[in-house]
Amino acid sequence: MSGAGARMGVGTRFRYDGESVEVVEMAATAAGNEVVLKDGRGRLLRLSLKELLFSDRAVLITDQPGPSADDDQEIASVVLDRLQEGERRQVLERAGHVRELLTGFRSGSPELAGDGEPRGVYAPGGPLEPKYTAKAQELGVHVRTVKQWVADFRRHGEAGLAAKKKQSSGPAARADERWVETAMEVMAEHIGQSTPTRKIVIERTRARVIARHGPGCVRLPSQATAYRILSELERQHPLFRLSAKRNRDIADRPEGPHGKLRPTRPGEYVLMDTTRLDVFAFDPLTLRWVQAELTVAMDWYTRCITGLRVTPVSTKAVDASAVLFQCFRPRPAGRDWPRGALWPEHGIPRTVLVDVQGATGPGLASPPMVPETLVVDHGKVYVSEHLTSVCRRMGISLQPARLRTGRDKGPVERFFRTVREGLLEALPGYKGPDIHSRGDHPEGEAFFFLDELEAIIREWVAVAYHCRPHASLVDPGVPGLRMSPAAMFEHGMARAGYIEVPRDPHLAFEFLATKWRTVQHYGIEIDRRRYQGPGLPAPGIRSPHDGPGKNSWPFQADPDDITRIYFRDPATRAWHTLVWEHAPAMRMPLSEDALVFARKLAAAKHRYPDDRLAVAGLLERWNLGLGTTLAERRMALRLSREQASLDLPSTEEPSSLPSVRRALGHDRATEVEPEVWEDVEGGDDDEADDLDDDGFYADALEDV
Repeated sequence: MSGAGARMGVGTRFRYDGESVEVVEMAATAAGNEVVLKDGRGRLLRLSLKELLFSDRAVLITDQPGPSADDDQEIASVVLDRLQEGERRQVLERAGHVRELLTGFRSGSPELAGDGEPRGVYAPGGPLEPKYTAKAQELGVHVRTVKQWVADFRRHGEAGLAAKKKQSSGPAARADERWVETAMEVMAEHIGQSTPTRKIVIERTRARVIARHGPGCVRLPSQATAYRILSELERQHPLFRLSAKRNRDIADRPEGPHGKLRPTRPGEYVLMDTTRLDVFAFDPLTLRWVQAELTVAMDWYTRCITGLRVTPVSTKAVDASAVLFQCFRPRPAGRDWPRGALWPEHGIPRTVLVDVQGATGPGLASPPMVPETLVVDHGKVYVSEHLTSVCRRMGISLQPARLRTGRDKGPVERFFRTVREGLLEALPGYKGPDIHSRGDHPEGEAFFFLDELEAIIREWVAVAYHCRPHASLVDPGVPGLRMSPAAMFEHGMARAGYIEVPRDPHLAFEFLATKWRTVQHYGIEIDRRRYQGPGLPAPGIRSPHDGPGKNSWPFQADPDDITRIYFRDPATRAWHTLVWEHAPAMRMPLSEDALVFARKLAAAKHRYPDDRLAVAGLLERWNLGLGTTLAERRMALRLSREQASLDLPSTEEPSSLPSVRRALGHDRATEVEPEVWEDVEGGDDDEADDLDDDGFYADALEDV
């Protein structure tokens, strides 16, 4: 009986470095067993036995047959797994007969003997020929068949008793290789085109084969066989079943696999992306229906949302910077949030605290952390000079995702779907993910203002999302355990052992946009707004900065709050706040876009408007826009319909086209519908981010 082992000793032959050698001596030394090899030219070579047996340079030459890794025999598990249920029972039954013939017991062991075993003719011992004859008569087969079963069982076990199956080959393997190669070539040419039918691909393949090899030189498959061949080639080169866009994405895949980022601690990788929300929102300032966009920052290791922001129409670079700033300085939690949704002020998980009940304060809405690497796409807001300079200053690396490859930011893309399915579709004004899913009149339902929508999403993230176990948050050391983002954050803190915090709170000013202006006797002027305050250098002093303008100074401005700007004294390096001259009339922050809109309204009502009149008129509208009662909301809707008569500049939006309005169900003869602003999305790849002229921004970087 052959086996996997072979005798090792004097006279055993090997193939070493391509030459045939023979063992002539073996010796035991202090370093271990050693052998002396002799080649065909009489040269001797001394090696350790371990090197000879386990080195890739040596191969044993055997004289007896036995199993080998390069033989044509399949692995037993492969052979048995390919069997159907009936074939498997037949193999087990046949193996029992062979064991009974050889040992007298169907189980092969006397300890597991069945009833009436061993039978007289199959008693252990004695010649095998009578047993072969008896088993052949019992099963109704030829004696040579029984002998072949025994030989196969001795050589390969139960796998040797399985029926020999040929390697399965599809219709492409049986067809002419030249026709198959030409068909694959034609399919590859249609990647950048619209999806063709199988019939036209077959016709073009037949014509190209005849033109290339001549008529009658290549055996052409029948129509049915050609269809089956294309179905088989579809697995290698998708063309017919999936969408044309998906086929192009598959064709653009790299030949080799890309490396995968594997976070090992909180803050190592932070994902940022923007999506358009599937609900209509109401702008409290302009009193118009607007599309809302959500920008989030997610920690890849914990899946915690470390920053989010809802913006109207489109997202700007300052919005992305505001979301990034929330990672350093999270927003405070709501007053009525449950205790389990709060994060401690200092950012340490509550399970690490000695006195959990002694932790006072309202808490934070998200965990604070300092990102090490920021993973973004190629949207203009993420590759802008403003955001890249802030990341360079903060020591944050930028890792751009592959172009139009959303799976590189898979966790945050999955979060957007969770927001839509878990929250947005339950809110009034939900319009669905596309035009085919939109209701008859979603903007006619109850509505939420932009600030209310952001507060709802922020609370849902803290109360539901952060406390819900995720299938992807696992610990390899504890199989089957599913953790929530909050629990994963605690796990990461216990694993990393520390948490990074901002080293200087004044670094927040560097998240703002820089404006270069000269100092005049009345102060600083930015877009017809004048600022003044202590710490401002006197007029005429030469600026130490080589700015874009002559003798200009840098000032940090927040587009979401134009009532003040910030200036750093180059001598003392201290920050000073400069206030807008009309700021005392304001009771809340005023965005730059809001002032532009207020100036347009004032110009439509007054012959000689100024910023004081614009702000006064804006406050009157704002009181309606911020209304929370049903009566105030009805007044806001009524005023939004009345303002359609104002002579405002046309935005030339796609929704103003009659065909689009009919498709969206906006044309109704009985009621004047509120105008819906549509704009391009600025947060995704290759989209514009500077088309927002009449948007409203909620408070950002308010901790500054």
